[in-house]
Amino acid sequence: MVIETIEQDFRRKVCAQIRLEPEGVERYRVFTPFHLDDGDHLAIVLKRESGRWILSDEGHTYMHLTYDLDEKSLHRGTRQQIIANALSAFAVEDREGELMLTVWDGRYGDTLFDFVQALLKITDVTYLSRERVKSMFMEDFRAFMEEHVPETRRQFDWHHPRHDPEGKYVVDCRINGMAHPIFVYALPNDNTTRDATIALLQFERWEIPFRSISVFENQEEVNRKVLARFSDVCDKQFSSLTANKDRIARYLQEALLTARNFQL
Repeated sequence: MVIETIEQDFRRKVCAQIRLEPEGVERYRVFTPFHLDDGDHLAIVLKRESGRWILSDEGHTYMHLTYDLDEKSLHRGTRQQIIANALSAFAVEDREGELMLTVWDGRYGDTLFDFVQALLKITDVTYLSRERVKSMFMEDFRAFMEEHVPETRRQFDWHHPRHDPEGKYVVDCRINGMAHPIFVYALPNDNTTRDATIALLQFERWEIPFRSISVFENQEEVNRKVLARFSDVCDKQFSSLTANKDRIARYLQEALLTARNFQL
């Protein structure tokens, strides 16, 4: 099929604004009116590879997502599921970050339509609802703690077995193996910050020895009065996870090394 016929099939099956520009031997840039949230258009190339025509984003889609998201977060939890569903639904291949779709039986227009849909659905990870964003933050927090605190030294969703058997005052992650365990709280909003304040005060009333750390999703969004009360009871705060990963990692590493000879 000559390239003019392919372009006509693209326009007939997808939209009239599509055009092809040659970029070398059997390689064409596919210009479409579809764009991402920041105004960038979808990056699509039609090229011949190993005797077959394929559509490829040449790694642009994932690269664009990592402008706002941690690359590791694309490969776990809810974001991973969204991406996997889109790839599966449209039979798109992920070749080490390059997304590709083979044109079979001369169905150029149909293939482009599917490829565009897949890319747009993958970028939906940047349009998650507020509750989904909260879930993402908690997933990122857990993954971070798993990476930097050995499994034998951490316990998620901990509550005191004697004072609080029903789990009313939960610690997001308790780090053990030291004279005073560290209670780490992940705080995405005002409500969780209030709950953490109440829990820390309760632990003080029970005279439980501990140190406390808080990691906010975005401390600037927390109500000032809520934050002020929390600051009175928390030992160490980090304003966000994304901007402070190196600092938090160093803090945890130093705490673990300092306490390596202690046993609870």
